[in-house]
Amino acid sequence: MQLNHKWRLVLGKTAQEDNEEGDNLPKELQEMDAALENLYSNEKSAGLGGSSPKINRWLGDIRKYFSKSVVQIMQKDALERLGLKQMLLEPELLQAMELNVDLVGTLVSLQKAMPAKTRETARAVVRKIVNELIKKLENPLRQAVTRAISRAVRNNKPKLAEINWHKTIQKNMQHYLPEFQTVVPARLVGYGRKGQGLKEVILLLDQSGSMASSVVYASVFGAVLASLPALKTQVVVFDTEVVNLSEQLKDPVDLLFGVQLGGGTDINKALAYVETIISQPSDTIIVLISDLYEGGNNSQMLKRVASLKSAGVTLVSLLSLDDNGSPSYDRRNADYFAQMGIAAFACTPDLFPELMGAALAKKDLQLWLQAQRGQG
Repeated sequence: MQLNHKWRLVLGKTAQEDNEEGDNLPKELQEMDAALENLYSNEKSAGLGGSSPKINRWLGDIRKYFSKSVVQIMQKDALERLGLKQMLLEPELLQAMELNVDLVGTLVSLQKAMPAKTRETARAVVRKIVNELIKKLENPLRQAVTRAISRAVRNNKPKLAEINWHKTIQKNMQHYLPEFQTVVPARLVGYGRKGQGLKEVILLLDQSGSMASSVVYASVFGAVLASLPALKTQVVVFDTEVVNLSEQLKDPVDLLFGVQLGGGTDINKALAYVETIISQPSDTIIVLISDLYEGGNNSQMLKRVASLKSAGVTLVSLLSLDDNGSPSYDRRNADYFAQMGIAAFACTPDLFPELMGAALAKKDLQLWLQAQRGQG
């Protein structure tokens, strides 16, 4: 780094006033400068509320551009300068705040910089928001998954105790005999036998700062999926390292506080790990939630994706799982996925249950996606 660039970063944008050539920082240094400006500028503050997504991205940026020791200092400064510490320590301020998914992402991102008392308050806030999400999202997901599993598992010769009489009557209405006021059950419809419908679902979550809201929703959905006996659900998070958080699935708050938002991205490394935990490829669904900006070996990553698909794995790529609109993502990789027959798109939380139902039913997800867009 040139000496004048270092001074420019130290002095901030006010240095431009005396610089006849203007602000000629290279792109990477401009991004470092923006991260410093958002925290240390006296003219503005990143704030909370509607600006929380910017804070989440900022937390990811500082891990990308600064050393670990510097990041720790900046995060502690953020607690003071952005008003987070005061908000967390004063219940009356918490009650006045809009409790939303973006706030969860911010609190989880800052967890290691918080003192113990503040961290306890943060967990209480996160639990309140998560419980509201579960109340809203749990039933639609359960219904969609149960419906898909029951359709996928066929029992054409059920025993008496396995007959689904409601479905049997529906399927045999053409055999209704009015003179006897009865239906002849020419075709029996049975419930699937226990264990037949076991599917494996792996939620593979990108921990980069821009994916904060997606990680929150995915943690909630992962906890719901893990409670369904017909599914074996695992949650794997990654940046440049890979961590399996499946043991925390009983409590989505524990899972969220096991996540370290921000940092780099190595999708190839994450997929290499996932390959080692798949037991039945044809019964496995991988939901990769990532913006697809690969910091590792991109060509090797695409080869792994193709290999997983050829082995029979159902793979879905969600560029985001939130309500924040069109995400920023690597369009080239998304196009490669589409060419391999893998649906890659931004998904709202309300649509996720139907997506999982379609994936479990082994529908063509690209055709399913086109149908959803047509309905919109």
